[in-house]
Amino acid sequence: MAEILVLDDVLDAVILVKKILTKQGHTVHTFTEEEQAIGFAGKNHIDLAILDIKLKKMSGIQVLEQLKKLNSTIKVIMLTGYPTIETAREAIELGAGEYCVKPIDKKELEAKVAEVLAR
Repeated sequence: MAEILVLDDVLDAVILVKKILTKQGHTVHTFTEEEQAIGFAGKNHIDLAILDIKLKKMSGIQVLEQLKKLNSTIKVIMLTGYPTIETAREAIELGAGEYCVKPIDKKELEAKVAEVLAR
């Protein structure tokens, strides 16, 4: 199973994602602070990062850029409660494999994680 990093500024969101994906057999590392998540990714192998677009200090797009510099093969799913065509396009251009809209749908998240990891 996969090593998954989850970054969202809302604690309830990371808890929910962790609960869903841990039941699928994945190891999930949760963060609400951008620097901690990037630091962890710099020291540990991560297969997939699930990033919220709206964070406290940086955008999820900026975190995505940092993670890709650390590990160009990392797979990424972006989360947002505010979907726009521009944000989706920018995330995909930077290497995000998928895009999930909040509130998080359990089945959709499971399917997208499985799909992205299978690529």
